[in-house]
Amino acid sequence: MPSLIDLRRRIRSVKNTQQVTKAMKMVSAAKLRRAQDRVIAARPYTQMFRQVLGDVASVAAGDAASHPLLARRPENRILLVLVTSDRGLAGAFNSNLIKASHQFVAERAAGSVALLVMGRKGRDFWKKRGGRIVLERTGISEKGTYADAAGIAGDIIGRFEREEIDAVYLVYNEFKSVMSQKLTVMRTLPVEIPGRGQGLDYIYEQPPEELLGTLLARYVEIAVYHAMLESAAAEQAARMTAMEAATSNAGDMIERLTLYMNRVRQASITKEIIEVVSGATAAG
Repeated sequence: MPSLIDLRRRIRSVKNTQQVTKAMKMVSAAKLRRAQDRVIAARPYTQMFRQVLGDVASVAAGDAASHPLLARRPENRILLVLVTSDRGLAGAFNSNLIKASHQFVAERAAGSVALLVMGRKGRDFWKKRGGRIVLERTGISEKGTYADAAGIAGDIIGRFEREEIDAVYLVYNEFKSVMSQKLTVMRTLPVEIPGRGQGLDYIYEQPPEELLGTLLARYVEIAVYHAMLESAAAEQAARMTAMEAATSNAGDMIERLTLYMNRVRQASITKEIIEVVSGATAAG
């Protein structure tokens, strides 16, 4: 049976942990509001961009198939872009992503999948397991900018146009709500032209074929940036939920330990009373 001192130390330790998890929950809640605002603001732009791309592609249908970002080849060399977080304590956020990427690689031929890893968690996992990482970016999981996304997209586009890779897939968590994130695996290259949007008639200052080339490159940038925004919001939501559960579990543990400590103290007092009574009886 543990002593009262040991029980008090355990209770104090759990209380300290509870204060940390409560503080982390509040920080994640504040970060989530900002990340959620960014996601909600970006979604209409992404949707409208797809509609414009579909309209322009329908006008430039004659030359669209010849653009290098639309070239379809047998997927013998694939680049998998894995978007994880730089920090842990976010529940199953990173483990689900890593599991999905591991399954993706396992389903393809050995050595056919190269990795572009965003976030320390994904990088550490694949480095330990000898994954073929061609590019890694860390420190941008929470504060990634469009410039970061454009740089990554430029590297991806360059590899695809040089035919070093035949397809590009994105793996990330899409933010649905505080309690829900959707694991998403999306092919980014070759670009799949969306259906025609609202069918609007545009006045073009440059030939639609040239405009299409610019829009396709921008489409890849937006896809990467959109994945970064969704992942950042989903990460904060997962961390806030995990810290809330940890805080609640710590409270339950404190109650159980306090109850057990009171029982131990009561048993100790009862034992002392019995010893005193027994001694008095023997003396009398």
